[in-house]
Parts: sequence; C-alpha cells; structure tokens
Amino acid sequence: MNIRVVLFDVGGVLVELGGVEALLGWLGPSATVEQLWPVWLHSPAVRAFETGRSEPMAFATAILAELKLQIAPEVFLESFAAWPTRPFPGALELVASIPPTYRRALLSNSNILHWPRVIDGMRLGSSFEYQFSSHLTGKIKPDAEAFEHVVQILGCEPSEVLFLDDNLLNVQAARAIGMSSQRVRSVEQTRQVLQQAGVL
Repeated sequence: MNIRVVLFDVGGVLVELGGVEALLGWLGPSATVEQLWPVWLHSPAVRAFETGRSEPMAFATAILAELKLQIAPEVFLESFAAWPTRPFPGALELVASIPPTYRRALLSNSNILHWPRVIDGMRLGSSFEYQFSSHLTGKIKPDAEAFEHVVQILGCEPSEVLFLDDNLLNVQAARAIGMSSQRVRSVEQTRQVLQQAGVL
C-alpha cells in the first residue's frame, strides 16, 4: 500500500453521536440504526441541509415530513444539534500519533449546527491539515464527487488515500473510486487498521 493521506469520517469514528437514540425512539420500537442510516444518507431534506442549501428550520420541517413524525421542529432541532457529544476517548491522541509524513484530513457530511461544535468545541480543527465538510463543499457522501473532490484538492491518486468511516455505504463508495477504505466503529478498530496499513 502506498498511502499518503489518511482521511477520516467524523461522527461514529472520531466523535461519539449521542442523539440518534432519540430519533429512533420517535420512529418506533422496531427502528434500528442499520435501517436509519441508508434512509438518512439518501434523504432529500438531509442532502439539502448538509450541502448548505437549506436553513435549520426548513430542514427540520422537511425531514419530519419525510419520516412522518409528529414532532415540533424546534424539539427536533434541539435534539439534533446535540448529536455530536464528545470525541471518543483516545481519538485525538491516535490522530496525533500518525507520522507527519502522512497528510491528515477529514471528510464529513455535516452542517452549520454540528461543524462548529466538532471543529472548535471538540478541537478537531487543529488536528487536521485538511477539512472537507459537505455543507461547505456542496458535495456529500456517498456520492462519488465527494471523494473525487478530496483527491483533486490534495493532488493525489485515489489509491494513495486510506479512508475510514463507520458507514458501509460510504466505505463502498470510496472503494469504487479506487481508495483504500475500511469500516471502523471504535478507536481500537481504527488503530488496528492504521497498523495493518503500515501507517502506525
């Protein structure tokens, strides 16, 4: 493997997401995270908001209509804004241990409510030289153009990128354009993948 760039997803990889349970509760007892994420990633309301094309209240109204939930938009937004809770213990230290010969980058589907919390409040911004958030780039995973944009900006080949994400759809999309990509769901899994790739 000729890896030059380690590209991280944020939520579920570096940062704990703590509010998804509330949404699952509103959806009903049979709803699961595995069922939710494909719906979420392909939702027109989510895609509009997380590519910077809609405001929070419009997003809340639209997603609640899509999911057929009788929840006040204000209640949903209060819960949604708190989804990123904290960096996983050891996550920032693991990122800091990556040798400086590798470029460290973030690729996240995010929005104006979550991104400042993550980048500034949780100090991820100072840990990464490159940050690609969908609401700023207008490009969203799992669309191929989100990954192609990273390669173009960094001036590298897809095969030189190791992409780590907790969502299988995004991992498969990265692989489809030629990136090396692995699904990780904990700091320890991430460490193991980095070791196997020869990064650590």
